[in-house]
Amino acid sequence: MHIAVLDRERCHPKKCNHECQSYCPPVRSGTPTITFNDEDIYPVITENLCIGCGICINRCPFGAIKIVTVPDELDREVVHRYGENAFRLYSIPVPAGGITAILGPNAMGKTTTMNILSGVVVPNFGRYDEKPSREDVVNNYSNSILGQYFRDVYDKKKEVVLKSQFVDQIPKVAKGTLRELMEKADHNHRMDEVVSQLSMSNSINKDVRSASGGELQKLAIATALLRDGDIYLIDEVSSYLDISERLRVASILMDISRKGKTVFVVEHDLAILDWISDQIHVVYGSPGVYGVISSQKTPSKAVNQFLEGYMKEENVRIRKERIVFEQKGATRRTVTPPIVEWNGIQKKMGDFTINAPGGKLEIGSVTGVLGKNALGKTTFTKILAGVLETDQGTVEPKLKIAYKPQYISTDFEGTAEDLIFMSLKEKAADNWIKNELFRPLDIDSIIHKDVSNLSGGELQRLSIAITLATEADLYLLDEPSANLDSSARMEVAKVIRRSMENRKKTAMIVDHDIYFIDIISDFLLVFMGVPGVEGTAYGPMTMREGMNMFLKDAGVTFRRDHNTMRPRINKTGSGLDRKQKNSGEYYYSE
Repeated sequence: MHIAVLDRERCHPKKCNHECQSYCPPVRSGTPTITFNDEDIYPVITENLCIGCGICINRCPFGAIKIVTVPDELDREVVHRYGENAFRLYSIPVPAGGITAILGPNAMGKTTTMNILSGVVVPNFGRYDEKPSREDVVNNYSNSILGQYFRDVYDKKKEVVLKSQFVDQIPKVAKGTLRELMEKADHNHRMDEVVSQLSMSNSINKDVRSASGGELQKLAIATALLRDGDIYLIDEVSSYLDISERLRVASILMDISRKGKTVFVVEHDLAILDWISDQIHVVYGSPGVYGVISSQKTPSKAVNQFLEGYMKEENVRIRKERIVFEQKGATRRTVTPPIVEWNGIQKKMGDFTINAPGGKLEIGSVTGVLGKNALGKTTFTKILAGVLETDQGTVEPKLKIAYKPQYISTDFEGTAEDLIFMSLKEKAADNWIKNELFRPLDIDSIIHKDVSNLSGGELQRLSIAITLATEADLYLLDEPSANLDSSARMEVAKVIRRSMENRKKTAMIVDHDIYFIDIISDFLLVFMGVPGVEGTAYGPMTMREGMNMFLKDAGVTFRRDHNTMRPRINKTGSGLDRKQKNSGEYYYSE
């Protein structure tokens, strides 16, 4: 069976010669596989006539067509289809006790699944030309737990709370302070309790338009917690939060599940996902084409199979290469000269002060930066980048910097291609850039899109690609994993490491994802202090020293998975947690 999807945002039938139709072998033989009609300017691909040759994919000048071959058995399990030549979803997760997580790449139906489970979207079971019926949904699942689940949701017998992933859009649709927005949702007079739980007292009176990404994330979570729901659907809970805040929110969700509530979570931080979940459904398929939700698995098995790229029970390979973690507790063997050094840096910004006593970055190394929010990580990055001047201390020598900020502007008027050529000029056509940066970061899929219409993940990939393609001595990337799914994060980590090693360049990466930092870093720079008051940068130091310092402050220990060597969070108070804390080995314990 062939699935054909047409991306209407990328398809421009008035700007091409209808190459998809002209070069299609069945069409040339008289079979109307690809047709154009007067009512719709876009082509229609008849899937049961398609031979899957892929010629239309390669001939389309805008890359608007995707043809994927899937097993015929899947056609019997279609849950929802958006239209002709549009995305379709196969199967949905079954509610179970505790916390059920959904893991997988973007554009494979995770948010669609959450909308279906919330009742916002009524599944049509592939009959996109008919109006979907709630009664059909209940009848279709009458012999399973889902039948009663949907009956309760549709009849309002159970209150559903949906927390959206798009927290950065809140200032565009809401006005007022965080307090005012929370008060509107506080029907049970629990605002003080939730503010205390999420440690929001210092930001509660901020205007939503000046709130940081982390503050907007907490606002979205707080609004969900203020509602007394029976079913909680939490879409991407960790974005913009530091590790301590992620663990705090995860603990709150686990407390909710212990009270008998149904909790579904979509999350890309694999460490948090593994720690919080009782069972995980892995989503696989082809981005933008189709998604299949696997049967439930234990957290350990699900994450390990996701990293391995092969799902044994389904006999499906979901990735060409496995993701490998290394035990990097030892000191880096290759010592190279420093490319930049700083000494006695101090910078005061309002009531906040940042200190960096002294340190250096080695040529060809990647230094990860860890620390709680509001300790000055972004400020220090801007000092190294020359965006901010210091009050005291020096940064020597002055370098050519390529800097990717934490928050990426979408004010550019034009396509991604226009931005690339404006930023890189003649270098945009360089084969190394195309093969080593643009191809693995899948820039071709967004090249013709307007920058203003790019999603958060697409904008992040574009910004990373342009930053790494820029000729510089030092590359500074602030939260490159934000808005990226788990697979994309691992790919970005590999691209950055390979880019630095091959070109003997230096990078400093600020991020909160422990998996990402573990894969990418040679050294760590750790920020300690009082959030919003004072922050001090320690290091760079070895991975072992840095992780021990950071995690001791956060009160968390990690162990290594025996099969994949990936870091896993220990349950607080467990025997291994107590043993590692007593030995002082918070991360690299054998």
